[in-house]
Amino acid sequence: MSIRIPADLPEIQAGDPAARTALVLHGGGGPRTVAPIVAHLGATVHAVAPTHPGWEGTERPDAIGSIADLAAGYLDRLRDRGEQGVVLIGSSIGGWIALEMAVQAAAHERYSGVVGAVVILDGVGVVVEGETVADFFALDARGLAELAWHDPERGYIDPAGLTDEQRAVQQGNGRTMAVIAGPGMSDPGLLDRLGAVAAPTAVVWGESDRIVTPGYGRALARAIPGARFTEIPRAGHLPQLENPEETWKAIDAFLAEANA
Repeated sequence: MSIRIPADLPEIQAGDPAARTALVLHGGGGPRTVAPIVAHLGATVHAVAPTHPGWEGTERPDAIGSIADLAAGYLDRLRDRGEQGVVLIGSSIGGWIALEMAVQAAAHERYSGVVGAVVILDGVGVVVEGETVADFFALDARGLAELAWHDPERGYIDPAGLTDEQRAVQQGNGRTMAVIAGPGMSDPGLLDRLGAVAAPTAVVWGESDRIVTPGYGRALARAIPGARFTEIPRAGHLPQLENPEETWKAIDAFLAEANA
């Protein structure tokens, strides 16, 4: 049975709808964290960043209870729309969704040709010996900024400055993330399954990321056949926000080579 992503969820778009699609998958911080990626890619492809069910005050269907469910839902949506050669770009938990999509696409004939290339930006989801994922749910706002940003002062958001509505959305995002990603934000079996990924893949990582370190990223890249790893200087867990110029260079060069 297909898993259906609700059709009325908000999304950010840029570019010509007739062009090749890039599906941009956000992490725990919501769609705003990947909006610059959409804007940049819109010059060459049709970039779309959907809001995951359960984020930003939206409803999460009971059928979507894991990252694998969410990945299957997005693959079904792309297949139903007749999409081919889609570029998957995932940040943080969005990277985990993209990895799971690439694995499922390689395993099931019904998704043949749907995924054309994969870009992972500081993705979580795998278990790497000696490289733990930071306990996101135990961090306060200051602790999160210290681990996630090269420049913590730039990334710190004072909770006292949030409106009641913003606070409710933030808490709702956290609850959804806890359900679908679990407390460890990882799948112990995923690393071993990455060898099945057939699409060209780039793994892009902020050098100062302490949520998941560059060592974690390199191990992830080594598990994917032919994947390239690029470290972005002066950036943490969200290189697209801290050092977009170097991030775009890495993504653009990869997509040019992958003919995506």
